[in-house]
Amino acid sequence: MKETTDAVAQARIEGISIRNYRALREVKFTPLSPLTTLLGPNGSGKSTVFDVFAFLGECFSVGLRKAWDRRGRFKELRSRGSDGPIVFQVRYRERPESPVITYYLAIDERQAGPVVAEEWLQWRRGRYGKPFRFLNFRGGEGEVISGETPEQEAERIHERLESAEMLAVNTLGQFAKHPRVSALRRFIAGWHLSYLTADNTRGVPEAGPQERLSQTGDNLPNVIQYLREQHAERLARIFETLRRRVPRLEKVDAELLADGRLLLQIKDAPFDRPILARYASDGTLKMLAYLVALYDPTPPPLIGIEEPENHLHPRLLPELAEECRTATARTQLMVTTHSPFFLDGLRPEEVWVLYRDAGGFTRACRVADVQGVPEFVEHGAKLGHLWMEGHFRVGDPLTRSGEPTAAEVIAPLRERSGDAP
Repeated sequence: MKETTDAVAQARIEGISIRNYRALREVKFTPLSPLTTLLGPNGSGKSTVFDVFAFLGECFSVGLRKAWDRRGRFKELRSRGSDGPIVFQVRYRERPESPVITYYLAIDERQAGPVVAEEWLQWRRGRYGKPFRFLNFRGGEGEVISGETPEQEAERIHERLESAEMLAVNTLGQFAKHPRVSALRRFIAGWHLSYLTADNTRGVPEAGPQERLSQTGDNLPNVIQYLREQHAERLARIFETLRRRVPRLEKVDAELLADGRLLLQIKDAPFDRPILARYASDGTLKMLAYLVALYDPTPPPLIGIEEPENHLHPRLLPELAEECRTATARTQLMVTTHSPFFLDGLRPEEVWVLYRDAGGFTRACRVADVQGVPEFVEHGAKLGHLWMEGHFRVGDPLTRSGEPTAAEVIAPLRERSGDAP
């Protein structure tokens, strides 16, 4: 089991394809870097991509039916004017040196509710071997190859699930005899999508240490209590970093009240008495919460952060981007942003621009593939400046004419590098 746990800790998504999910009628993000940032105007689909990861995570944590119902079922989920199932295809590695595994999930709807139309796991054993599926299910029935390293010639075990709305990976992944399936189940169920707000961090929760920050950040005092008791050195590093970002800040603590609740307090110089978190600045609380998430001693395999620039001084954003990149040594991050200052701390391969095509559906273009941008960066230009000056060519909310297609943006670069078909 330790090997499976280690695999979850090191697993990384290398690419994801999405079909028929709201505005994402046909979108592919590949290759994905350890830090991936989504950029684009309002309504371009950034939050929808973010929600794809939330939806998949909920399918494994609370079940397909609940995740489906929360989002309005097919009426609200399937791309307008489209038919056929909603499809996700995730390419990932359990470790840097391990084979690429592809997870395919197609979800359809019948009168009684959602069903898993098709679900499979595929990998290739050996450098030149042919890819094969070691899990293959349709409508709640299929086959799986068990064992630590499934081989194509190995016995295929026929399984029938209790319901067609159940995910085979989620069901079979609970058994030790399917370690590769189990690793994927734990990987996706462990994704953490953050929707932090400063107001939520100001609460006074019941006392008790908690290992991980919640999606809204309302348990921030509990996590600080946990770090103080179990990881004092890690908490000291968080406070040291925060003091460099917030002038005159001296100390943050979670005080236990007589009624059993925790009160977050912040002390700044030159004053002797701390103030309550409810009176602290939004930026201080959000920066503290982000650092707590990024310095997690046992981080989730994927962390999502929406618009970290809110309430933070622009000068802090390139440094926050660097904190995010440092955290990718232990986890994978996905961030949405509108801030050129956050972009200034990023690299071209870490940024995707989203925009709507003439039909109203989301398209995505990796900045590293846009003609001229990598060359500008090599000569010292910052991505935020290049974006504001229009060098990305797509994703500008003030564009009056139609957006160019991704092929029009990328093709000249391919022709110059000899990659054109």
